[in-house]
Amino acid sequence: MVLDDFTKKRIEKLLENYIDQKVPAHLKNDVKILYKFRGNTVTLSQERPGYMERRFEYPIAQLRLEETYWRVYWRDSKNKWHFVDDIVPDRHFEKQLMEIDSNDIFWF
Repeated sequence: MVLDDFTKKRIEKLLENYIDQKVPAHLKNDVKILYKFRGNTVTLSQERPGYMERRFEYPIAQLRLEETYWRVYWRDSKNKWHFVDDIVPDRHFEKQLMEIDSNDIFWF
C-alpha cells in the first residue's frame, strides 16, 4: 500500500512541525532530523557532524502503515528493522510520532 498524496502532505507537515520543535535553536546547524518516504514507510534519521567535517546519518525509527495501522520499528546494528513490541500499533501517525519522541531507545 502506497501513501496517497493527501496523506503524504499531511505527514510531511506534521514532521516539519515536529522537527522545528525537537531540535533546539542553538543546535540547528549541527543536528538535523531527516525523514524519507518509501511506499508506505516513513524513516526518521538524525544527521550529526563527524570527523573531518563529514556528516553522518543515523536511522532512528521507521513507521510503517500496515493495513490501517501505523507500526513503529527500530534498527539493529546489522541494519535490520524490528517491530517495537512496547508501542501498540495505532491508526494515527501523530500518536506514533509522540511515542517515538517520548521513548529513550530512539534518541541519543
